[in-house]
Amino acid sequence: MMKKLFLLFTFSLLICGCVLFEDQNDTMGKGVQELAHDGSSAFVAGDYKDAIKAYTDLKDWYPFSKYAILAELKIADAHFNLEEYDEAIFAYEEFEKMHPKNEAIPYVIYQTGLCWFKQLDTVDRDHTPAKNSLIQFNRLINQFPSDEYAKKSKPNIKTCLDNISGHELYVANWYMKTKKYKAALKRYEYLVENYPDSKESQEALNKIPKCRELATKN
Repeated sequence: MMKKLFLLFTFSLLICGCVLFEDQNDTMGKGVQELAHDGSSAFVAGDYKDAIKAYTDLKDWYPFSKYAILAELKIADAHFNLEEYDEAIFAYEEFEKMHPKNEAIPYVIYQTGLCWFKQLDTVDRDHTPAKNSLIQFNRLINQFPSDEYAKKSKPNIKTCLDNISGHELYVANWYMKTKKYKAALKRYEYLVENYPDSKESQEALNKIPKCRELATKN
């Protein structure tokens, strides 16, 4: 009885192995142009996960193909469209690292900044996305000042600065409210020094004299 069960189990494994092998062969049998077509069709249709699968296979199996660089970029774009911003940032940064002279670099820097920009929150929350977004957009303008993506970045820079200065004022006001006057004073002064053109800077200027007076008494 045990011998029969063993033979049956072995036969089942062989069958499963054959099926898996056949499936793998079917996938591996796709040529680079077919994978490029599959990825493009899926991307246009909004099936971004399928697009990532096709482009990843293309990149892995045909790394020296003329389509491989495009596949790397479209993988990043697919993650961006899925709002998988961490994955998209990683993919864009890897693309820039591997292809620093590629003509798509201005777009890649813009998209990296946009990944952070899409994660901006209210001023009472973490302002890391605003800071990181600002770094990317400023870098884009400094490196490619006449590029169309540099021009598209400018309104976003204003939004980032407003978010950061708003956060600084929020924290300073919180210190003031909780009677941590020295900490509040440092924040107000930092805000005025680093974001002088913001409306928050004017509010900080108005509060500094009173805050300084209270800080010297405590």
